[in-house]
Amino acid sequence: MRWDRVGRVGLLVVLVIVAGVYLQDALSYLHVSSQAGKQAAIVRKLRKENAALTRQQKSLNDPATIVRDARALGMIKQGERPYVITGLPDH
Repeated sequence: MRWDRVGRVGLLVVLVIVAGVYLQDALSYLHVSSQAGKQAAIVRKLRKENAALTRQQKSLNDPATIVRDARALGMIKQGERPYVITGLPDH
């Protein structure tokens, strides 16, 4: 039996096993990295949406906006006299 050949084959087997482990870890890292990128994109989108909703909330809480929207719905302030104009030509 040639022990130098057995030693080389043993080292080759160990090298293949170690390379396989590193390859598996590299593939796992790439998968996790792509998932992290997708999650970061979702976070950016949700932050933009949150900022837009915060601006909308501030606008809707503004007294001038409340009055304007109420007038658009035909509401009047207490004590005002409502007028209805009829007989206008259609446009």
